[in-house]
Amino acid sequence: MPTFWLVLLLLALSALGYVAGRRRALATADGNPADLHSLPIYYGANVAMTTAGPAFGALVIWVLAQPLFIENRVAGMIPQNLIPENASLGLVMSDVRRLAEGLDLAVETGAMTQAQTLALESETSDIRAQLGAIGVALGSEVRPEVLQAAQTFRRLASNGKDLMILATLMLALGGLTLSFRKSHKDFRARNVVERGVLALLILAASLAILTTVGIVLSMLFETVNFFGLHAWKDFFFGSTWAPNFRGDSELSILPLLWGTFYISAIALLVAVPVGLFAAIYLSEYAGSAVRAFAKPLLEILAGIPTIVYGLFALLTVGPLLLKVFGQGENGLLGLSWMSGATSVLTAGVVMGIMLIPFVSSLSDDIITAVPQSLRDGSLGLGATKSETVRQVVLPAALPGIVGAVLLAASRAIGETMIVVMGAGAIAKFSANPLESMTTITTRVVSQLTGDTDFASPETLVAFALGLSLFVLTLGLNVLALYIVRTYREQYD
Repeated sequence: MPTFWLVLLLLALSALGYVAGRRRALATADGNPADLHSLPIYYGANVAMTTAGPAFGALVIWVLAQPLFIENRVAGMIPQNLIPENASLGLVMSDVRRLAEGLDLAVETGAMTQAQTLALESETSDIRAQLGAIGVALGSEVRPEVLQAAQTFRRLASNGKDLMILATLMLALGGLTLSFRKSHKDFRARNVVERGVLALLILAASLAILTTVGIVLSMLFETVNFFGLHAWKDFFFGSTWAPNFRGDSELSILPLLWGTFYISAIALLVAVPVGLFAAIYLSEYAGSAVRAFAKPLLEILAGIPTIVYGLFALLTVGPLLLKVFGQGENGLLGLSWMSGATSVLTAGVVMGIMLIPFVSSLSDDIITAVPQSLRDGSLGLGATKSETVRQVVLPAALPGIVGAVLLAASRAIGETMIVVMGAGAIAKFSANPLESMTTITTRVVSQLTGDTDFASPETLVAFALGLSLFVLTLGLNVLALYIVRTYREQYD
């Protein structure tokens, strides 16, 4: 039974339990809802919740834990001589999983029977050709040990799936029976249901925190592995980024950090003035009709995918800057400062355009929150509109505006696609904004792209870069919140 149909069956049992629990409670009260401790809906909800809750919990845990259990069991069957030099066990296990999935697909499509797949022997059967005929590509010849591990993988997965179905159905039926028996008029069904809903809300609120903790821990463990293979002094204080996957790489974060800060600074130089001036106009000068039209139109920029901005940088902004600052005598200014369409300036300008609605929307909300009484008092003392904005409104809103700028900076530091398509892929130190550079995020993508070996420092460095970027953006967010909370004006 596929997991999808198991979920539908559990939902059907839950709905059946709702109807049965509600009817039983009414039956114990001779059909009079006034004699019940709780409303009839609570009795049905209690049975439905007790039926589906433990079963779904067990299903989720089983789905998450079973692959780990099978991986550990099967990995012990792989002899050391099958692991290639300078590779890890994970590469061999990926072949085992691919072979097991291919045999299961062959059974599902009818290309082979279950008995035929179980009787396969790699010495006498061309497994690669048979699976290739149904679209399953194997990278190398199948060794007997790999085939045996794949067959064990399939057997454990099949047995685990059967046990999962049996366990979840038993839990669902047990919960249905137990809660159905408790459904009588004196049972405090509402209290039980409300506690269950409270537990569900707490679980939902904890998911974001647990997800963040899981992400940090996963990066932290791999970062520790990286520093076990590569000197931390070279990573933090070196001056060259040159991965070559031959064991003599120079992996320093400083050139990437320079490119990240340089591009982000140019983006903020574009986004902050334009976004702030737009916010001042919309909140202080624009009429209601203009504001209702201009604000949503400006915020449409925030909904454009970053890949579209990347294409805009590659096909429009980059060639335009090249025509102005490059191409020698054929350019508009006759200069040769820029050799290609990708540059720091290209990515910074386009990223700044992307951040304009972010800065303007937050700043507009902050400026609008300044009490009207401050404006009226300033105007009553004889100040002009512009003087009121400059000397009263902006100082009052300044902490919030600074927080908005810092949040925009953290957004710029984490951008990837615009940098990939607009700034190039060269890691170096340079003050020329018309040269190509790269950032931390683009190198993370590059190091984890392709057929990678997660036992090499050239791959594990991506986790060290990711953790460094996480700490950097977290620090900016904390600083922004500190500034907002510390210097925020409290108005009555």
